[in-house]
Amino acid sequence: MTKRTLPPRRFIKPTFEFLIEKKRDGGEFTQEEIRYIIDSTLDGEMPQHQLAALAMAIYFQGMSAQETADLTEEMMLSGEVIDLSHIAKPKIDKYSTGGVGDKTSLVLVPLAMASGVVVPMMCGVEHDYVINTLDKLSAIPGFKGHQTIEHFSQQLARIGGAIVAQTDDLAPADAKFHELRKETGTIPSLPLITGSVLSKKLAEGSEGLVIDVKWGNGSFIKDLEQAKQLARSMTRVGRSMKRRCVALVTDMNQPLGDTVGTGLEVKEAIALLKGEGPEDMKELVLKLGMEIVRLAGVAGSTLSAKQTVQRHLTDGSALEKFKELVKAQGGDPTYIDHPEKFPQAKHIRKLPAPKRGYVHTINAAMIARGVHLLGGGKEEAHDKIDYAVGVSEIKKVGTQVKQGEPLMMIHYNDEAKLEQALEYFKNAYRLAPKRPTPPPLVVERVA
Repeated sequence: MTKRTLPPRRFIKPTFEFLIEKKRDGGEFTQEEIRYIIDSTLDGEMPQHQLAALAMAIYFQGMSAQETADLTEEMMLSGEVIDLSHIAKPKIDKYSTGGVGDKTSLVLVPLAMASGVVVPMMCGVEHDYVINTLDKLSAIPGFKGHQTIEHFSQQLARIGGAIVAQTDDLAPADAKFHELRKETGTIPSLPLITGSVLSKKLAEGSEGLVIDVKWGNGSFIKDLEQAKQLARSMTRVGRSMKRRCVALVTDMNQPLGDTVGTGLEVKEAIALLKGEGPEDMKELVLKLGMEIVRLAGVAGSTLSAKQTVQRHLTDGSALEKFKELVKAQGGDPTYIDHPEKFPQAKHIRKLPAPKRGYVHTINAAMIARGVHLLGGGKEEAHDKIDYAVGVSEIKKVGTQVKQGEPLMMIHYNDEAKLEQALEYFKNAYRLAPKRPTPPPLVVERVA
């Protein structure tokens, strides 16, 4: 682990008013000015109201590629940077901007491990309606998501992968900025997203990063062009910091896979690790997995990468690595062999189609909100999650349904919570007489 050391330099400190006005008027910060902003944020020297004004100025005026790279580096160096050079194998992480029903990390980490790639994954807080990967894993009894950096590093050397919570020691400047962005409505700022994500991911010690940038009603990025811009920003900054980086822009205008809910999603991930599971999940796991093994240098050609990923999904080696990871972090691996051990909801009820037609649109965010109301997510940090609740057998866009046929199955334990959730589930679906053309799952690859 290394800590930030500042080289001696002659730098005349500007006033905070000057910095705010400079960005407000479209000016470009120097690296020294960005370093000063980060230092002033960390030590509390810059008043909160001025920091808020600065964030808003960045939101409206944006940042150049160089500014964004400088911001990312200074945020990364604001805390610990994990040194994994003692591990000889390639170290590649995967990051997703977050989506409803997205359990790809649960599959991709053990899949990459089986392929000879080390995956140092640290998970942060997701946006409001998305269930965190660690919350899903906590459905496995005993699983511990919080580790020290030393334990994290040792586990990576021993088994080749870890999925843990981000520590406060990594990029502490970003934590301060993130809280401010939530309070000031500047979360969607592309340079601030880029700096936030990459500063933490690169501080983990990864040599490369595969990014899944989601767009649509189930993502906080609603606009496709904005998602493409973010993918370009992240890959460009990653390269400028001498890291291998590739991004896929993927559709999140309907839930990914057939389930939403902690225990249900882990069971679906286990099915995928057995070569089974829904087709959209298989497609995304295959494409992201191919990017990971190619970035790591494990596979050279597209065909070789595809064969590597498919082999480890079907021969049981990725499933074994998942059990190994769960056991290493205190979880009960018998739940992987026997998914029926996961808690079952007391009640399962169908959501009937109100009329005959085709599923035209699905609002994934509404489904996620409904699952939260059932008890499947946390409203507050201290809330307990009901691991049995959620929805399954989700009918996808383009599917033909008869009146009364289930659009999904609702797993619940509390009638009062169900009544609240039902309004969201009902309003999530739009049916039409003509079959729509479902959007492609992977819209663009940015390398």
